[in-house]
Amino acid sequence: MRLLSLFLLIAASAPLFTAAACPSYSSIFSFGDSLTDTGNLFYSSSDPSNHCFFPPYGQTYFHQPSGRCSDGRLIIDFIAELLGIPMVKPYLGIKNGVLEDNAAKDGVNFAVIGATALNVSYFEGRDVHNVATNYSLTVQLNWFKELLPTLCKSSERCHDILTNSLFLVGEIGGNDLNFPLFVRKSIEEVKTYVPDVINVIASSINELINLGARTLLVPGNFPLGCNTIYLTKYETKDSNQYDSFGCLKWLNEFAKFYNQKLQYEIHRLRKIHPHTNIIYGDYYNAALPLYRYPSKFGFLGLKACCGMGGSYNFNGLKPCGKPGVVACDDPSQYIGWDGIHLTEAAYKLIADGIINGPYSFPQFSNLCFMNVSYGNLNS
Repeated sequence: MRLLSLFLLIAASAPLFTAAACPSYSSIFSFGDSLTDTGNLFYSSSDPSNHCFFPPYGQTYFHQPSGRCSDGRLIIDFIAELLGIPMVKPYLGIKNGVLEDNAAKDGVNFAVIGATALNVSYFEGRDVHNVATNYSLTVQLNWFKELLPTLCKSSERCHDILTNSLFLVGEIGGNDLNFPLFVRKSIEEVKTYVPDVINVIASSINELINLGARTLLVPGNFPLGCNTIYLTKYETKDSNQYDSFGCLKWLNEFAKFYNQKLQYEIHRLRKIHPHTNIIYGDYYNAALPLYRYPSKFGFLGLKACCGMGGSYNFNGLKPCGKPGVVACDDPSQYIGWDGIHLTEAAYKLIADGIINGPYSFPQFSNLCFMNVSYGNLNS
């Protein structure tokens, strides 16, 4: 108690803290999809032919494929780096004995490429049959619960681990919207999925808090209308559908609609759990300046680095990682890596905006283990 009082006194007297100093985390537990997966699908062996497992993936940082859908590191890797934590290992790599048992001491990543928040049966009931995996958020949460006895040798140790960990719940839910949009379900229909997606995310947050989580980062969705795969799939000669930066207006409006609904739910959860920190990660506004002012960040524009053909260097039938598909000479000059995922350079800037501000609500620099209830919800 004396230590906490001293900590709060220091916090009150200082105008700004670096993210790594206030608060300090010992580990990260992460849930999500390909934006977060550091190797779970690779170690699952359920899809060994996935294009993310072949060169030129991984060329920038690892110099070989690492199970990540990027040329290098992901947002979670940079968040860990900014918080002074080693890269978070994939759960299935640990469970299958490929990685050492003590790899879990810095946290565990449960995210899987292609994962959805909702179960596959939900989409099958709506005539959406292109969902890639059934590693839903519920499955990932069950993996976490399976791991808890290994982490928690005593109730005191378990409390210390969970209290001092950052739980990254997402980005998840994006594929729940992507898969139906990829098969051209109407935006009106896809909007009806949003409450169900957010409900399962909220349910998982509640369960994690009940298990002992105290700080959770819940990211929203990216500006979909600027993403190469959507710009290719919904390319049109109707200039009114594009904003002045070349992004599809209706898809960005949909992303903002989803993010606003998610923020309303997070706001509600903060009231239910006043002694927890539930942080909204504004991936949308962290990424948007990159698309609008690419030259300011050293980027060239909306085309993908690794791909072939079309206005945006993307062909869904010949994705990056397949024979004959080559990458650009310098991925650091591109926002988009393969038409769906971003480059390491883009992810690094987004992660910095989340941890060091201003794209998290409340901001990490003002957190200090004090829950702040924000009434102004940002889109």
